[in-house]
Order: sequence, then structure tokens, then C-alpha cells
Amino acid sequence: MPNTASAKKRLRQNEKRRVHNRGIRSRMRTQLRRVREAVASGDSEKAQTEFRIAAKRLDQAAAKNLIHKNAAARSKSRLNKLVKSVA
Repeated sequence: MPNTASAKKRLRQNEKRRVHNRGIRSRMRTQLRRVREAVASGDSEKAQTEFRIAAKRLDQAAAKNLIHKNAAARSKSRLNKLVKSVA
């Protein structure tokens, strides 16, 4: 456990950020799953719509350093390839 006041504050900040980041990461992963499900069902229109939202979520996560920017780009590229395979 932290002893100094600054260490206690740092612990509070870290906990707050961890919960916040977890929510963002969860929303991002859920959106990626939705795109894959739309592709699996063969719904081209829905897949395209879900992909646009997923790309936004990936970019937001990369901007906040939750994931690396190249990882976001790679995921978007792979998802886009999937979506185009349905169309």
C-alpha cells in the first residue's frame, strides 16, 4: 500500500484510468466482433456500416495509446479485406 500522499493519489489516478481504458478497449473489441458477425451472416450493408464504426473505435484507441497505431491500421486493413470479400 502507498505511504505518501502523492503515492496514494497516483494509485487513485491509476485505478480511474484502468477502468476508463478497460471500457474503451471493451467497446472496441465488441465492435470488431460485430463486423465479423455481419460478414459471417453475409450482410454486406450491415458489415459496411459496422466497419465504419469499428474503424473509428480503433483510431480512438490508437490516439489514446491503448493500442499501437500500426496495430490499429493492421486491424482496419484486415477488417476491410473481410468486408470487401462479402460485397
